[in-house]
Amino acid sequence: MGSAVKGLAVSQGIGIGKLAVLESASVIEKNEVTDIAGEILKLDEAFADAADQLERLYNEKREVLGEENAMIFQAHLLMVQDEIWQEAIRNLLKKEKVSAESAVYEESENTAAMFEKLESEYMQERAHDIRDVARRVIRLLRNEEAFKLSELPSGTVLAAEDLTPSDTAQLIPENIEGIVTAIGGSTSHAAIIANSLGIPAVMGVGKKALEGFMKGATVIVDGGSGDIILDPSEVEIELYRSKIGEIEQESELLKAYKGKESLTLDGRKVELAANIASPDDLKNVIENDADGIGLFRSEFLFMDRKTAPSEEEQYIAYRTVLEAMGGKPVIIRTMDIGGDKKVPYLNMEEEMNPFLGYRAIRYCLKEQDVFRTQLRALLRAGVHGNLKVMFPMISSVQELRMAKGIVRELEKELSDDGIAYSEKVQYGIMIEVPAAALVSDLLAKEVDFFSIGTNDLIQYTVAVDRMNAHIAELYTPYNPALLRLIHMTVENAHKAGIPVGMCGSAAGDLDLQAIFLAMGLDELSMAPRLVLKARKRAAETDVTLAESRLAEMLMIAEPDVLEDRIKSMML
Repeated sequence: MGSAVKGLAVSQGIGIGKLAVLESASVIEKNEVTDIAGEILKLDEAFADAADQLERLYNEKREVLGEENAMIFQAHLLMVQDEIWQEAIRNLLKKEKVSAESAVYEESENTAAMFEKLESEYMQERAHDIRDVARRVIRLLRNEEAFKLSELPSGTVLAAEDLTPSDTAQLIPENIEGIVTAIGGSTSHAAIIANSLGIPAVMGVGKKALEGFMKGATVIVDGGSGDIILDPSEVEIELYRSKIGEIEQESELLKAYKGKESLTLDGRKVELAANIASPDDLKNVIENDADGIGLFRSEFLFMDRKTAPSEEEQYIAYRTVLEAMGGKPVIIRTMDIGGDKKVPYLNMEEEMNPFLGYRAIRYCLKEQDVFRTQLRALLRAGVHGNLKVMFPMISSVQELRMAKGIVRELEKELSDDGIAYSEKVQYGIMIEVPAAALVSDLLAKEVDFFSIGTNDLIQYTVAVDRMNAHIAELYTPYNPALLRLIHMTVENAHKAGIPVGMCGSAAGDLDLQAIFLAMGLDELSMAPRLVLKARKRAAETDVTLAESRLAEMLMIAEPDVLEDRIKSMML
C-alpha cells in the first residue's frame, strides 16, 4: 500500500502519473556591492524585461485560458510597473549597498509577509503574486531560465511548495495529470486556473509532507477528496483507474440530459441555472445546457485592472452574455466589492472585520458614481435579453428603496437623453444576511425575486469565519438554523407571489437538492459543470415524498444527524 497525504481539494478529478517536483526559490543572501549606479541600471532593465514577458504571456494565454484567467498576467504587470514598489527597492539598494537581486528579494519578502498577516485568505494569497513577480525579476537579473513547465511530458503530476499562478498558466493541460502544492488554497489564482484547465489539484498539504515527494515516483491525486497516494500499489492504481472510468462513463451518460427540461420524477419543473464570473464562462454554460444564468458575479469585471471598467465596456460584457443566452433569464449581481474582494484603485480602507464592513450595496450607496455607471450599462444592455438585476448584501428595506430610487433616476436620465434602455428589467436581492431573511416578508413586497446566497448566510447565521480551519466543521449547510431561515424565506416569497432561487454553493449540493425542492425553491444556480448532474438528480427525485418528510427534517437539532437523515431519506 502506498503512503497517504491529505490536503485541500481545490479542483475536482482524479490523476495518476509520475512526479515532477518544482524546487522552491532559494533564499538570497545579502551581498554588498560598490557599483550602485550599475546595479540600479541592471534593476531597471530587469523591470522592463519582466514587463515585456508579462505582456507577451497575457496575449498568449488569453486565447487558452480566457480573458478573466489571463488577467493574472495583467495584474502582475501592474505590480512590476508599480513606481512605489520599484522606488522602495532602489532605496533599499542605495541604503544598504546590496545587489539588485538582494534588494528585490528583501523588499518583496517584507511586502509578502505583511499580506500574510492579514485575516482575509484572499489577501494572504496575494503574497504569492508578489513573490511570483519578484522571482521573475530575480531570474532576469541572474540571466537564469525559468523552469519550463510547458515542456513537462505527458502523464506528469506536478508538485511544488508554491505553484504560482503564472506557473500554472504555462502548463499544457493534456500533459498534466494532477497538481499538488504545500501551500495555497481554493481562492488562489492557481486554484482557479487549475479548475479552468480541468486539472485535478490538491493544495495545502504542508511543507513537511512535500519533503517525501520523490521525482519520478508514481502518485495518485484525488482533487475531489483531497487525498494523495504516494507509491500506490497495483491494487490501488486499479481502484482509482476504475473510479476514473466511472467519472468518464457518468459524463457520457449525462449527455442524455442535454436539451431536456429540468423536471422532477413527479413532473415538477425546476430552473437549473449556472454561475459565471465573466463572458468567458459562457462556453461552459452552453455546453452544460443551463436553463439560464442565476448569478453573474459582475465584480470580477472590476478586478485585476488599474481603473474601473467604463459604462461602454460593461455594456458590451452584459450584452454579450444576454445575447448568448438567447432569451433565457440572466441574473446579474451588482458589484459585490469588499470583504475578500479587494480592488486597489477604489482606495477602500483596511477594516478589522471586512466581511461585516464597507462592502457590496453599502459601498455602492455611498460611492454612487461607480454604482450609477454600472446601472446605466445594465439598463442599456437589458434590451438585448431577459435581464434580472440583483442587489447584494441587502439587510433592510431602506437600503433596497435607496437602490431602486437610483434606478428610477437613471431611467429618467436615459429617457431624457434619448438612449434606449429596457423597462422590463426585473429587480431582486440576495438573501445572505440573517436580517434580510427575518424581514423577508417585508422585502418581498419590494422586489420581483429573491436569490439566497448560502456562502455568506451560513457564516453570518452560525457566526463562523469560513476561512478559519479551526472551526471549519461548524461551517455547514446542514445547520438546522440555516435550513429554517431558508424555509422561512421561501414561504414569505411565495406568499408575496415572487419566485425564489439559490446561488450559493449549497445549490450545487445534490444531497440537499430534494429538501430545497420540497421547500419550494424555484431555481438552483451552480457551477456550470454541475447542471447536468443536478438535472439527472431532479429526474430521480419525488418532491411529493420529500415534502412529506420536510417537517420532520426541520425538527432535527444536530447538524451531523440532520445530514445523515437527509442523505439517507431524500433520495
